[in-house]
Amino acid sequence: MFNRRKFIKASALSAGLLAIDKSSIANVIPNEERKTGNFPIVISTWDFGIAANADAWKVLSSGGRALDAVEQGVWVPEADEHNQSVGYGGLPDRDGHVTLDACIMDELGNCGAVLALEHIKHPISVARKVMEKTPHVMLAGDGALQFALEQGFKKENLLTPASEKAWKEWLKTAKYAPVMNIENKLYEKAAPQKLPGNQYNHDTIGMLAIDAKGNISGACTTSGMAYKLHGRIGDSPIIGAGLYVDNEVGGATSTGVGEEVVRNVGSFLVVELMRQGYTPEAACKEAVMRIIKKKPETAKNIQVGFLAINKKGEYGAYAIQQGFSYAVCNAEKQDLLIKGKSYY
Repeated sequence: MFNRRKFIKASALSAGLLAIDKSSIANVIPNEERKTGNFPIVISTWDFGIAANADAWKVLSSGGRALDAVEQGVWVPEADEHNQSVGYGGLPDRDGHVTLDACIMDELGNCGAVLALEHIKHPISVARKVMEKTPHVMLAGDGALQFALEQGFKKENLLTPASEKAWKEWLKTAKYAPVMNIENKLYEKAAPQKLPGNQYNHDTIGMLAIDAKGNISGACTTSGMAYKLHGRIGDSPIIGAGLYVDNEVGGATSTGVGEEVVRNVGSFLVVELMRQGYTPEAACKEAVMRIIKKKPETAKNIQVGFLAINKKGEYGAYAIQQGFSYAVCNAEKQDLLIKGKSYY
């Protein structure tokens, strides 16, 4: 018979279990159950995301935090001088300055960003320092550089000979006002295959990761639109535009012409649509359609793509133009490259 003493003992045990925090519970969930969440996992924009994911995976596969994974992952394209759209070696603005934008966001809603930062190879790490060491979310320009140097970052020349040569070639026919998506014009005659969105012409790297505990973090970093007006900021360092994470729902990031992403608060929109029950791909598609509906003629000549992951570890993407791809890395496969769907 289930007597009073046994009832009190059982009640005390139940109360003790309820007192265990969520992180402790996550550590004792059987592997069979945790696998259903497809964790850990990391996804990122474009083909160079494969190499970036590989470094992020080193953190995730050893039980590390998603925030550390995305930071270390995007270090790869930031330091790659052959990638002329992210970090070191990026194409400069019209005045010859390589200015970098980046933001980072963790599972707790903490975030940090740097805008128009010069001379620092890894802006994503400066953005993290802004998040962790200051009461602010954003630092810009000379103030961001001053802060970076105070934090021990090394001042470097980020304009490589290859990017300087491309800039000087552009100067021969340059106009004061930048042309939308001007970097595409570099290849219009010589190599028409290098038009918006394919493997030869892309910019931002956005990365999203879910660690073994099911926590989500994201990072976004770029050198921005080639030959932009000095001081121009796109969507990449703006929380809610280039990147957004809600640990209850999922995360999203974007790539392409940042002005249109900012106007639609794109990444926040994608996450909110997932909150309403949209799949990641469907949410990305709806965000793209918002851009197309508002500016149908502009949309025909630009590229914008969104990439998203939900709390279950399901992911998807959608873009305006063909050619957008994204990389996926999990326990099953570390070098998966997926062709994203598009409107055109």
